[in-house]
Amino acid sequence: MTTAPARDGVRRLPVPPRPRRSPRTVATTAVLLLLMAAVHAVAWDTTEMSFTALAEGWQGMASFLDEAFPPRLDWAVLKTSSAAALVTLWIGLLGTTLSIPPSLALALLAARDVAPNTWVYQAARSVLSFLRSVPDVVFALVFVTAVGLGPFPGVLALVVHNVGVMGKLWAEAIEDADPGPSRALRSAGASRAQVALHALLPTVTPRLAGLLLYRLDVNVRASLILGLVGAGGIGFLINQSIKLFRFDEMLTHILVVLVLIVAVDRLSATVRRRLALDPK
Repeated sequence: MTTAPARDGVRRLPVPPRPRRSPRTVATTAVLLLLMAAVHAVAWDTTEMSFTALAEGWQGMASFLDEAFPPRLDWAVLKTSSAAALVTLWIGLLGTTLSIPPSLALALLAARDVAPNTWVYQAARSVLSFLRSVPDVVFALVFVTAVGLGPFPGVLALVVHNVGVMGKLWAEAIEDADPGPSRALRSAGASRAQVALHALLPTVTPRLAGLLLYRLDVNVRASLILGLVGAGGIGFLINQSIKLFRFDEMLTHILVVLVLIVAVDRLSATVRRRLALDPK
C-alpha cells in the first residue's frame, strides 16, 4: 500500500481496506434474515392482514366519516365533554401520583446495589413483572366489579399497573447511577438505607422525575381507554356515543381529547425544561 502524494503541503494518509466479513458471519446474517421473514409471514397470515379488504371497505369508512362530520359544537355537548375530559385528566393524575410511594419502594428493592439480598431482589422483580404484565384494562374490569362504575376504579387500575411499569423503570435508573458516591458512603460505614437516601436518590432524581412525567402522559391517554370499560371520564362518553350512533358527538369528544392531550404534552415539556431535564 503506497502513501498518496502530498498536495498543497498536506500529506494524505492511505485509506485502510474495508474488512471482509467471514463466511460464517454472512451465513449467520442470512439465517437471521430468513428467520425474521418467516416469523413475519406467520404473523401476517395469523392476523389475516389484507390491504385488499381495507380497500374494499372504503364505502363503510366513508359512510362513518359522513355521519361524524361536522361535529356537534353546541354548548351542551361541549360542556359535558369538557367536564368529562377533566375527569379523565384527574384519573391520569391520581393514577400517577398515588403510585409514587410503592413504585419507589419496589424500585429500591429491585435494584441490585440496594436490595438486601438476592431473594428480596427476585421477589421485588417478580411483583413488578406481574403488575406490568396485566393490562390496566383488566385491572379496571376487576375494580369495576368490586366498587362499581365511575372514575374510582380507573384510578385504582392505573395505580396498580403504573407501579409495575414505573417501578421497573426506576429500578433500572437506580442501577445505572454513578457508583462513585455510593462506594464512598459504604467505605465510610453507611448503611444501605443511608446510601440510597444520600447517594443514589439525589443522583438519579432528575431521571426519575423525567420518567414520572412520561408516565403521566401515558396514564392520561390510558385513562381514556379505561373509560370505555366503565371507568368514567370522556372515554365513557365516546363509548356511549358510538353505541347510540351519535357519531357527530363522538367526533366532538375526540376533538376535546386532542386538546387535552396537546395541553398535557405542552405542560410536561415546560416542567421538564424548568427542571433542566430537557436539553432543548
